[in-house]
Amino acid sequence: MGSTEEKTNYLSDEEIPLKSSPVAKNVLHSFDCETAAVRSSPDTRWWKTSNIRIRPLRSAYIVLVRAKINVLLPFGPLAILLHYLTGKHGWVFFFTLLGITPLAERLGYATEQLAFYTGPTVGGLLNATFGNATEMIISIYALKSGMIRVVQQSLLGSILSNMLLVLGCAFFTGGIIHHTKVQVFNKGAAVVNSGLLLMAVMGTTFPAVLHFTHTELHLGESALSLSRFSSCIMLIAYASYLFFQLKSQHDLYGPLDEEVDGEVEDDSEIYAWEAIGWLAILTVWVSVLSGYLVDAIQGASESLNLPVAFISVILLPIVGNAAEHASAIMFAMKDKLDITLGVAIGSSTQISMFVIPFCVVVGWCMGKPMDLNFKLFETATLFITVLVVAFMLQEGTSNYFKGLMLILCYLIVAASFFVHVDPSNDD
Repeated sequence: MGSTEEKTNYLSDEEIPLKSSPVAKNVLHSFDCETAAVRSSPDTRWWKTSNIRIRPLRSAYIVLVRAKINVLLPFGPLAILLHYLTGKHGWVFFFTLLGITPLAERLGYATEQLAFYTGPTVGGLLNATFGNATEMIISIYALKSGMIRVVQQSLLGSILSNMLLVLGCAFFTGGIIHHTKVQVFNKGAAVVNSGLLLMAVMGTTFPAVLHFTHTELHLGESALSLSRFSSCIMLIAYASYLFFQLKSQHDLYGPLDEEVDGEVEDDSEIYAWEAIGWLAILTVWVSVLSGYLVDAIQGASESLNLPVAFISVILLPIVGNAAEHASAIMFAMKDKLDITLGVAIGSSTQISMFVIPFCVVVGWCMGKPMDLNFKLFETATLFITVLVVAFMLQEGTSNYFKGLMLILCYLIVAASFFVHVDPSNDD
């Protein structure tokens, strides 16, 4: 040990100024010249240039070609052509739905890739936000067109789809694969989300009851004013929830963060700047298709002989929730139910406590009477759904039978809206 220390001290810069000796200077100078020559050689420059050119092609292959669902991408341009050449709203609506489906799934993929670089907490928020980007874009386009009932029913349908269909399929698939054991998840996080969902039910119930009991102080205005006030309160509550989840009670979600952190290096396939670029491109393309989709809803309802309520509550959310559906099932198959709940229930919480109040505020700015009065049928459906899911989550365990019950509940909801006639078509 002593000889090592003496040798280290003997070779240190203080004992022998190696770099200042003439021989050392010549050696170092020649080494630097050779390194610079290698760096500036034509072969090296060609390799760097070709690598820069290949990277976008590789990421384009990963995002646009490799996934099997991307075979549906050509239906988007085809829907636009049909819109201008034929004007058949039924086919335009159907092909636009098919074209948006892979875009919604790819948005989820790009968000997951970006989450590998931002960390699990910010990544979870990004996943929920861009996972609901399709619903927000469709809602804003419909709001511009004055289709307030389509906005309300599509957002309601997205909540119902996430809580019943997405979560039910995840529980069922995970329970079948892991049938030899009981799958468990963080009950504390599920209880917090259930409480927020019940708060959202409260926010939508009071304007509906106020309107249908004819007890408004100012007829036709009090329910709208109450909706705008409640929306601001719900936005504050959601911001407080984010602070509670990400900062104040971070340890409540600790096991989830630890699992995700261990997989960052292995699972990332594209760089952060590539993920941001693809998020921008996919969002723009979803926006373009959403405009044609909204324009074709009424014509599709007449040509396909389907109620607008069924299209808004059932068909649109299935497309918008494609990313959540795929990722929730995948994580349930890997026995990571905490992430499954974060995707399915977390997305429902964000829609009910952020997207819906946000649309009310945006409609307020646009001068559109967007409110929280979802009518009695829709409000009762949301209330019963939240109660059923809250009871399913209270034990902190999952199995395939719970998943099957949630799926069957969603089939009942879908059949109900198939025979439901919206009483306010004049909106």
